[in-house]
Amino acid sequence: MNTHPAEPTLVKKKELAKRLSVSPRTIDEWTRKRMIPHLAVNARLYLYDFEAVLATLRKTYHVNAAG
Repeated sequence: MNTHPAEPTLVKKKELAKRLSVSPRTIDEWTRKRMIPHLAVNARLYLYDFEAVLATLRKTYHVNAAG
């Protein structure tokens, strides 16, 4: 039995933009404004935990599941 929580899946900007159906430029703006959680690997590379970003956007924009 695995008692450790699942490791977050980290994705790059282009993959995050594709998954969220927005442009990479939008991801740049959200990152610059600190609207979404990110990990700065260096000055040119940021990684994003997709689930954490999605949760933040849902909370920020009050997105409810359709049903």
